[in-house]
Amino acid sequence: MKVEYRIAELLKQQGRTLSAAESCTGGRISHLITTVSGSSAYYLGSVTSYAISVKEQLLSVQESLISENGVVSSQVAAAMAEGVRQLTGSDFSVSTTGLAEGGDEHYPEGTVWIGVCGPLGTMTEIFQCDSDRKGNIRKFTQEALLFLEKYIKACN
Repeated sequence: MKVEYRIAELLKQQGRTLSAAESCTGGRISHLITTVSGSSAYYLGSVTSYAISVKEQLLSVQESLISENGVVSSQVAAAMAEGVRQLTGSDFSVSTTGLAEGGDEHYPEGTVWIGVCGPLGTMTEIFQCDSDRKGNIRKFTQEALLFLEKYIKACN
């Protein structure tokens, strides 16, 4: 069974809700979650925050957090997950911020920070892969969903 279906079952069993804040995955997490029939019962929505201004204005990510740590960082992934959870009122949230193409001064191409937030607080993890842009986005999405699934299971 695909991870998005396993997440659906966990959320339905627990009677809990989910939201997402996506940057480098560009809405792919939301797309996969909503391919599951009945996802409107637990999926509240998402913010695709590709621009820094959207991270700051909609998700309440502090400008100082970005300037001190970089937009691709554990701190920003955590703040994005916390921001979208607060914005939507969901029980759980997941976020991604990374480099699907091109590197920066901190990380090589194929790096993503994933954040999850919920009853156990906020956690982040880094994932790196080596594919083309589309392949990196697919892998980032899969890893984010697997990390989210682990987190939700830990709350059960």
